[in-house]
Amino acid sequence: MTTVAQSRPLSREDQEDLDALVAEFSGRPGMLLSVLERIQERQPQKYLPLEFLEYLSQKTGIAASNIYSVVTFYALFNLRPQGEHSVCICRGTACHTRGSQRLLEAVRQQLGLCVDCDDVGSADKVTATTADNKFTVRTVACFGQCALAPVVEVDHQILSHVNERALGREVDALRNGKH
Repeated sequence: MTTVAQSRPLSREDQEDLDALVAEFSGRPGMLLSVLERIQERQPQKYLPLEFLEYLSQKTGIAASNIYSVVTFYALFNLRPQGEHSVCICRGTACHTRGSQRLLEAVRQQLGLCVDCDDVGSADKVTATTADNKFTVRTVACFGQCALAPVVEVDHQILSHVNERALGREVDALRNGKH
């Protein structure tokens, strides 16, 4: 089950910003996706706060359930605050057969993330953030880069033919501020 960050009242400034976004994209194809992307990119922790989604529903007349369906369908949207750094591991067939499960287990262990906790999810759909909010580890169904398997995205940079040692070095470099 996906949980969302706790709702807080939307500030007057946030309402005005959201009103401007709705006006900017109103009537355009893909309006909802564009507005959601902008909301998320403006948040310091790169997620969609519940109060923004509720206000968006009120302003556009789009049912909150429809907005939630869109948000949960697309992997790029986050309902919970994200860490400063992201590690995204492909779980597609090619990556799986070339060791992405081992990569996932190794990075979770390296970062001290609970393997069996409810907020982590199954091996097919993982999202977990470290207690210090430095790292978020996620999985995706497929990056579409099967010839480069296993594929990992670290802070939006695609790494190919990744092994546990290489991924560990990447994470350590981020921990130590060397990236």
